[in-house]
This record gives sequence, structure tokens and C-alpha cells, in this order.
Amino acid sequence: MFCNPGNQAEALQDFQAAPMPIVGMPATNLSEKEKHNPDATALTTVGPADDGLFGADHPTEEELSTLRKVPATMPWVGIAMCLIEFAERASYYGSKGPFNNFINNPLPEGGNGAGAVAKGAAGLNQSAGALGLGSKTTSALTNLFTFLAYVIPIWGGIVADTKWGRFKAICVGTAVGAIAHIILIVPAIPSVITHPNGALGSFIVSIIILAFAAGFIKPSLGPLLCDQIPNRNPVVKTLKSGERVIVDPGVTVERWLLIFYACINIGGFFAVATSYAERLVGFWLAYLLPGIVYMLMPIVLVLAGRRLYKAPPQGSVVVEAWRVVKLMMSSGGWKHMFSGKDEFWNRAKPSHIAQSEGTIGSKVTWDDRFVDEVRQSLNACAVFLIIPIYVLADGGLGNQMNDMSVAMTLNGVPNDLISNWNPLAIIVFSPILTFLIYPWLARIGFPLKPMTRMFIGFMLGALTCVLSAIIQWRIYKTSPCGYYATTCDEVSPVSLWWQVPLYTFPAIGELFVFVTSYEIAYTRSPARMKGLVYSISLFNQAIASALSLALSDVIVDPNLIWPWVALAVACFLSAFLFPTYFKHLDDPVDDFADADRQAGIVRQPVLLSRESAQQRTENEKDIMA
Repeated sequence: MFCNPGNQAEALQDFQAAPMPIVGMPATNLSEKEKHNPDATALTTVGPADDGLFGADHPTEEELSTLRKVPATMPWVGIAMCLIEFAERASYYGSKGPFNNFINNPLPEGGNGAGAVAKGAAGLNQSAGALGLGSKTTSALTNLFTFLAYVIPIWGGIVADTKWGRFKAICVGTAVGAIAHIILIVPAIPSVITHPNGALGSFIVSIIILAFAAGFIKPSLGPLLCDQIPNRNPVVKTLKSGERVIVDPGVTVERWLLIFYACINIGGFFAVATSYAERLVGFWLAYLLPGIVYMLMPIVLVLAGRRLYKAPPQGSVVVEAWRVVKLMMSSGGWKHMFSGKDEFWNRAKPSHIAQSEGTIGSKVTWDDRFVDEVRQSLNACAVFLIIPIYVLADGGLGNQMNDMSVAMTLNGVPNDLISNWNPLAIIVFSPILTFLIYPWLARIGFPLKPMTRMFIGFMLGALTCVLSAIIQWRIYKTSPCGYYATTCDEVSPVSLWWQVPLYTFPAIGELFVFVTSYEIAYTRSPARMKGLVYSISLFNQAIASALSLALSDVIVDPNLIWPWVALAVACFLSAFLFPTYFKHLDDPVDDFADADRQAGIVRQPVLLSRESAQQRTENEKDIMA
């Protein structure tokens, strides 16, 4: 009776009732024998971070629609992750801040030979400098550094997801970064600056190594923070006021990433110190200070490491994702990839394969849910393709903002100081959004959905570009050299402080655009691929840098106005895609924090392997006999 067509239906029932085979999805708590047993099953717990809220009541459908959603409190290990991000970003931006002046400008006349300006009135409108290689070389090298710092994280994310785990990837990146900071000081030594070729060579080596360090740290630190959320499912909690609320994982991730992003920019504000260090003392001090702050990272890693929940690496997960995509594209399936229909994705689901082919190949080591997760991730990644437009609006193409600043009246202010208004604005507005505006909107029943936040951010970007075009036009009109103001010996009477709104508005926009993209990357990626998808959300910075690099030769005087106009139009039009075309990304995701799937074990059942199914059939025959 078990050889009739009903067997196929029963095989599908097995798919819905059997445990996930561990093959291809290793977990740290299993023996080698259990890992290779296709019928083995196990469960896992999340660890200390899960304690405390699991005993609370799970909300009903009515409570989900009526009760206010609030975030969970961040544990001290989460605060430790934010402190690590502060130190890493302080060293990154503190070092990167002086790059423009170090490469672009020559040693100031009357200076101390270390790049600092002349003392007294002679240095009032001077800018710090060292190599004097000009705007094109500066744009090329700074954009190369940014490009590498946001491309390498894709590799770093894959390594973290499949081989090392997030914590080990961060530790390796920290060690690599320490080497980079030591090398970076060498080209800034006065005796080395006098030999531009040697200084340039060691400088390039140091920034490449520093980019590799960021490549290991960036894709892992944010996801590792979010891994520590104390409740993996919505739970009902009664506040001291008597109000019943829902402690929601999605709201928790949103709140924690806002705090995380604020720490990024508190660290970024450290560039103020390096701006004055290069101007008043020299570049050697400007590059030494970030290295000192960087030493906080290994200390905090040692203190927090043993208390962190660490999702284990998942071996073949990237290979599995590739096989899923390949299977969907095969046999003419690619023709339906843009149809948006389930049929295209069903081609890779084991249940569909079993129903249509009667068997499953040995290479199909995933379950139906994994295919749905890949689909969800690719939909989210489509949003990331638009974000480079905002990145370009937030600073311009090529070296636009720096070229604008050197043509303005400084009155003793370092020309690259105003760029630090960006992190300052984020430091100020982040708590306003996190603790005032967002909670107030949620309390009155109008929480800001992800795509609404993206819309607001892009509109702020468009406003910034309009203001930038107007200010650049005014500089050209008032400069003694007209439309060649950047290389003019005399500056325009337009004050450098007019750049403040050009850094403030996009900084506020970053809280809506970048933080939301990180949130989407974490909540809409497979539990076993969060590092990779998170790194893809960072990749938009690399795309923007590549565009800036490609256009650096043409984004010079007298053509500095029209790029701002083009970016304003692009940003304005792109803003309307979010509440319309990408509206579906406003739908909440409830199971993004499934600890079992992060550990490589799932509660959702999968189809038994062909050999196991055959053995089960034989066993059932014996029982019936």
C-alpha cells in the first residue's frame, strides 16, 4: 500500500513534519556523527540575552493591532558593541578627515614642515597641506579608499557568515586595523613628507590595509549587536504606569540601530580634533590620535566577548543561496524572474521539486523557508540600488565640497572643519528622533514606516543639492577668478559657515535613509546570511565612490554647479519610489530573529533525503506487516 501514488503526498507530508537535516547547516552543539545524520534533529537556545522576556505573554491578534509597540532595553554587551563602533569610527573618520588636505595641498608657506599652517596672520586663510598632488589625485585616492572600505565588507560578510562567525571577524579586523594605523603615521613624519613619492607609497599601503580592517568589522558589528536582542518574538509587558505594551523585536532593532548610528557619528566627530591637529601641529599628530582611540577596541572585545551570543558560522549557506538562484534560472526560468509570481520561486522549493520530479537531489540541502528568505532578501536589496543617489547628494560628486570650501573665506577656521557638522548634527538629532519624535508618533498611532523614512531622507537630500548649487553659483560670482575659484590665489567673500546647512540637512537624512537600510538588511535577510546582506546595504557607498572616481576629471571648475542640479533632480524623483513601488517593504517581518535558524537548526521541517524516505517506507511496510 505504500507503493501507490499516495506515497508522493505522504512524502510532502514528511516535508511538512520532518526535522531539518543538519547536512549543510552545521551547529556548534552537535557531534560530527549527528551533523552527517540526515534524520537527526536538535533544538537550540539563544543564550543569556534571551532570558527575561520569554516568560511574558505572547500577544493576540487584537493586541498586536491595538497595543503600543516599544523596544527592549539594551543590555550592557550591546552598549559594549556601540563603544567598539565608536572607537572604530573615531579612528576611521579621524584618519580619513585629513586625507584631502594631506594629498591635495602643498606644504603651507611659513609652516613648520609637518603640514601645519604658518603662525599668526600669515596662516589665517591658509589650509594645511603636505603632498600637493592636486584635486584629481585627491579625489581618486579618497574615493579609492572609500570604495575599498565598502566593497571588501562583502567578502568580510561572507567569511563571517560561513567560516569565522561575526565575533572572530571583528577580532581579525581589529588586529589588521592596528597595523594600518601604525603605517599611516610614517608618511606624515616631516622628514618623509619632503620625499613625496615615498610618502605617497606608504600612504597608499596604509589606506588599503585600513580598508581591509573595515571590511571585516563593518559587516559584522551591526548584526552582532542586533543578535543580542532579548526577545525573539513580540511579548506583552505591563509598564509601571499600568499601560500594557508589546515589546517588539522590530522596534527594538530600529531603536538599537539608531543608537548604534549615533555612536558612529560620535566617533566621526573625533575628526574635529584631527582637523585642528593637522592645522596647528602637523599630520603626524592628526594620524597618531585616531590610533590611540583605536586601542579601546581590543580592550572592550576582551571584556565583552564571553558574554555575547555568537551565532555560529554556517558553512555552505552562500553556496546554497547560489544554488537556489541557479535552480530558479535554469530551464528557461529566467524568463519569469520579473513576473513577481510565486511560480518562479517555487522552482527551487524542495516541496515543489518532490511533487514535480518525485525525488530530491543530494545537492538540495535547504528547505522551503530558505527560498522565501532569499526572495525576501533580493526584494530588500533592490532598495539598496537607489541609495547611491542619496550618498552622492550627501557630499557631492568627486571633490565638490572640498573644492567649494577652499574658495571660501576661512577666517582662521580649518577648511575641512565644517564637514564635522555632519556627525554633530546626527549626534544632536539622533536622540531627538529616537526618544522624542518616533515614540510620540507611535503613541498617537502614526509610527513612521520604513519607506516613509526613506522618502523624508531623500527629500532632505534634494534640498541639500539645491542649496549647494546656489552657494557654488554665489562663490563663482564673487570670486576674483570667477568660475575658476577653486585654484584662485584669493578667496571669495562667501563665508565657510555657509556650508553648515549643506552638512546638517543630509546628516538628518542619514538617520532616515542609512539607519532604515541597515534595519531592512538585518530584518529581511536569512538568519544565516545577515552579514552578507548587511554588507550589501553598505555597498551603496562603494557605488557612489566609483561614480565619483569616474567623474572626478570633469567635476572641476567651471563645472561645479550643474552636478548639484542633476543630483537634486535625481534625489527628488527617487524619493517617490519608496512609498509607491517599494511600499511592500513597510509590511512587518516577525521571524527575522529566529535563533534556531541562526544556529543552523530549524524547527520548520524539511523533506527527508531520498535514502531516508526510502528507508522510512520500508520501515512502515514492516510495521504494517
